[in-house]
Amino acid sequence: MSGQAIVVGGGIGGLAAALALHRIGWRAVVLERAPELREIGAGMSQAPNAMRALAELGVGEQARAVGVPTHASGNLRTPDGRYLQRARLDDPTAMVAFHRADLHRVLADAVPSGWIRTDREVTEVRQDGTRASVRYGETEMSADVVIAADGINSAIRRHVWPQTPPRFLGRTAWLGIAEVADLPGSITLGPGGYFLIHPVARGRAYWAYVTVADAPGVRCDREKDDLTRRLHGWHDPIPALIEATPADAVIHIDIRDLDPLPGYVRGRVALLGDAAHAMSPDRGQGAGQSLEDAVVLAASLAGESSIDAALRRYDTERRPRTQAIARGARADGRRTTSRAAYRAMVTMIGLTPAPLWRAGIAADGNATWRWRPPALSPRAG
Repeated sequence: MSGQAIVVGGGIGGLAAALALHRIGWRAVVLERAPELREIGAGMSQAPNAMRALAELGVGEQARAVGVPTHASGNLRTPDGRYLQRARLDDPTAMVAFHRADLHRVLADAVPSGWIRTDREVTEVRQDGTRASVRYGETEMSADVVIAADGINSAIRRHVWPQTPPRFLGRTAWLGIAEVADLPGSITLGPGGYFLIHPVARGRAYWAYVTVADAPGVRCDREKDDLTRRLHGWHDPIPALIEATPADAVIHIDIRDLDPLPGYVRGRVALLGDAAHAMSPDRGQGAGQSLEDAVVLAASLAGESSIDAALRRYDTERRPRTQAIARGARADGRRTTSRAAYRAMVTMIGLTPAPLWRAGIAADGNATWRWRPPALSPRAG
């Protein structure tokens, strides 16, 4: 079965969907509202499940070439610098860290020429049973399937499931990229917040500080100075990373997710990635789950006798898994930023035998990471 699709959104999930469709012989157009194709944000890590999805998309080697192995999940510390768990840096690590723009570029370069169209903000979606159409400006375009990959504030989702606004989780985060090389990656657990470090390409480091917040949207004029004050006395290299980040490059975001949707498909419209299951970053699975979505959606379209059956299969396979991961990430976030639970948490981690901890962060150490993608048939011709 072959067909045509409209992908709304040119982020990592949208580009992965287009590439997956190309792999099964479909054609697609990607409509991105920004005037130029770019990825907003700083860094990320991808677990083995996401790396397998990238391999199935045909860009596994290219992705690894712009990624850096990170031992963050094996190096857990307290603000005074004490190690609760310490990675053996000569051991392989299951995690790969990226600057978001680098991974985004790998996917964009693999999408067929002419498929990506920028400065197209989709404001409406309609369908008549066998076709779906979108409108941007004065233009209307139709296809066999519309794939909504337009993020947590998805305009398409508001049409399909109107009463599904994002939920503020009571936490906020500062992010940045610093010109600091040769860091192995680590997570520092403090009372009420944690500081994450990942090495990324070209001798840089991605960092993030996540903590509690009473309300969304609270900002100050000098975010870098505010963050420096909050983390006064925390161990090296945390002060150096913040100092090495230009003040205007410090990103401050509020953490939100979506409550579980009753479905990811309505008619010929399918939600993908954050549009379907935006989740907190605490399990590092947001982008990874969008990559999985793309592969499973394409495999369903290639493997079923009708588009409607394929979309039902996609919803059946993806909704339980992604919603369970989102629930787990929400719970992890509450636990790792809880002052009340801090002492018990660090005691438990410190008492865990190192071999047992390493087994848990191995490539097949948990059910989320053990996921294997369905096969996509290479594009004919």
